[in-house]
Amino acid sequence: MTRSRFYGLFFTAFLFIFFANVSFSQVRNSKKRTNNTQQNNLPPTKYGQQNADTTQPGINNPPTSPYSNVGNANKTTIDTTLPVQVIQSAGNGLLDTSARMSLRNDAGVDQNLIKDKAPLPYEQIREDDAVFRVRVWRMIDTREKMNLPFNYSADEDNGNQRFISILLHAINTGELTAFSGDDDRFTTPITPQQAIDAFGNGGKDTVPTYDADGNITGYQVRTKEINPDSIYKFEVKEEWIFDKETSRLYVRILGIAPVMPYTLSSGIVVQGSDRPLWWVYYPDARPVFAKYEVYNPRNFAARMSWEDLFESRMFSSYIVKSTLDNPFDLQLSQVYPNNTLFRLLEGERIKDKIFNYEQSLWAY
Repeated sequence: MTRSRFYGLFFTAFLFIFFANVSFSQVRNSKKRTNNTQQNNLPPTKYGQQNADTTQPGINNPPTSPYSNVGNANKTTIDTTLPVQVIQSAGNGLLDTSARMSLRNDAGVDQNLIKDKAPLPYEQIREDDAVFRVRVWRMIDTREKMNLPFNYSADEDNGNQRFISILLHAINTGELTAFSGDDDRFTTPITPQQAIDAFGNGGKDTVPTYDADGNITGYQVRTKEINPDSIYKFEVKEEWIFDKETSRLYVRILGIAPVMPYTLSSGIVVQGSDRPLWWVYYPDARPVFAKYEVYNPRNFAARMSWEDLFESRMFSSYIVKSTLDNPFDLQLSQVYPNNTLFRLLEGERIKDKIFNYEQSLWAY
């Protein structure tokens, strides 16, 4: 094959490939224009203009409820001419402090020890022998693993076993007296109803009632129940005392208070606004706590009483305030408003300072 013939075949193949590619491109563009013309001639769908919104309702854009507070476009106005019925709370929430006794022995053994249990009296400490005293305020967060027994929600013969339910039941029956949370010196006693009202309410819902034909015949106003598990913080006021007569460091719990943050009318919780709702004087509560058993996840027969739990310090907590180096009576959240780590470190420093005081009195 000569060189000129080779170049001729090569040039012919190149021209064939070029014209074939151009023809294919023209056919593809013609089909694309035809499809676009057909789509533009389609009628609008029920979701708006064609290709304007392809999201499916109920997945990304859920329909707005006519009685919801989100948006005002589809919100239905309540007909004030129809009757409105207020439904009272049925209990089974925070305010349900009733106890239903079992009509049979709900255990494999006779359980009489906890009914007859009484706390041991404290050892008397003379004021002259108390050479060192420090007051400490602690916060118990029941969401921590060690504090989960505080949220044990089972019902027994003496009522619900949540710690907050035990407190409310004792206040409601008159076994305990609640004091106002405005101060922690137990100066102002409050009634059981005031103690319950301190939690506020979960809000109210207005729902329509319908007849058999689907027509609205009236409205019902129902109060939302307060979830007992929404109270998961408790403040403990205690005093550490060194007795020179026995050369021991004692701790005496003075009071316990449930803690909740402020909540706006819109339902938004104000961060950093935790405050005690009311106080219970712990020495008065010891006989009550002695008759309630703490949940034991490993052995149901080895349950201690709540009085044993507090006296044995079987709970986890962190310090939120003390009288050490605190001339302005400030909480650690006020000293370090924007740094939670510094609050924990300062609490550990206070704890070490109390511990080191006792250790420094000994010579080894």
